[in-house]
Amino acid sequence: MILGIDIGGTKCAVTLGEDGKILKKESFPTKECKQTITKLLDLAEKMGKADAVGISCGGPLDSNRGIIMSPPNLPGWDNVPITSLFEQRLKIPAYLQNDANACALAEWRFGAGRGTRNMVFLTFGTGLGAGLILNGRLVDGANGMAGEIGHVRLTDGGPVGYGKAGSAEGYCSGGGIARLGRTLAAETLARGEALPYCKTEEELENITAKLLADYAREGETLAKRVYDLSGEMLGRTLSVIIDLLNPEKIVIGSIFARAEDLLRPNMEKVLKKEAIPLSLSVCEIVRAELGEEIGDLAALAVGETRGGK
Repeated sequence: MILGIDIGGTKCAVTLGEDGKILKKESFPTKECKQTITKLLDLAEKMGKADAVGISCGGPLDSNRGIIMSPPNLPGWDNVPITSLFEQRLKIPAYLQNDANACALAEWRFGAGRGTRNMVFLTFGTGLGAGLILNGRLVDGANGMAGEIGHVRLTDGGPVGYGKAGSAEGYCSGGGIARLGRTLAAETLARGEALPYCKTEEELENITAKLLADYAREGETLAKRVYDLSGEMLGRTLSVIIDLLNPEKIVIGSIFARAEDLLRPNMEKVLKKEAIPLSLSVCEIVRAELGEEIGDLAALAVGETRGGK
């Protein structure tokens, strides 16, 4: 039996489960650091007997030392020795992974990556990160920073993601798609033209990835252009991953799972042009399977695999 601890910027969850099955779960809104940790420990203790604790949290963090290191979505969580706190309270081993790696473990064990030995998971949500399963084990690098594909610059200019203009995250994330849509909409308004979903500058902030997807499916030109460009840049990003790592499967979550129809055509055009054909021929690109349960299953997977080591 495993305890899963999913720590997010807006909510946290404590789960008890095994073999990809959730048996008990309690969640609550994330508050300041000390109060949240106290509640996590209390809930974990009440869940019942377990063999290990798996903790999933946004980075930066040090998975080897079990320390959360000031994630931007968790202000005040500075150098928190989270695994030690759980081990001292529950007297069982605890393991920590960043959320992209944890989700990779979950999709590999319980979802779309089952049966593979070389799999890459891409978050494609608020940001763009990757979890790498290579030769049957999680690879997280010298200090847990492996897989930050979102930081790779694809163009000299473009939407900002991961603090860098023209990055993969700038084109292939919810925030990046929205920013690209707002930029193109502002240019359209400056020419004296209106859009069906944005008629004034004040409405620019209402543009989201979901709004653009809805209009792109209706054939609206600018919204379709945004998703065409995002799909193209996704293809470039995947080409780098395929050429470097030679995975048999790439599993993509969140926005890709909801807008595959808009992203895949240009993605595949670029892959055929850019990726090594022999490597591309053995790589299947699929949407994530675990849906809304992925955060809970990710934390359980960290515990079941002893942090993926």
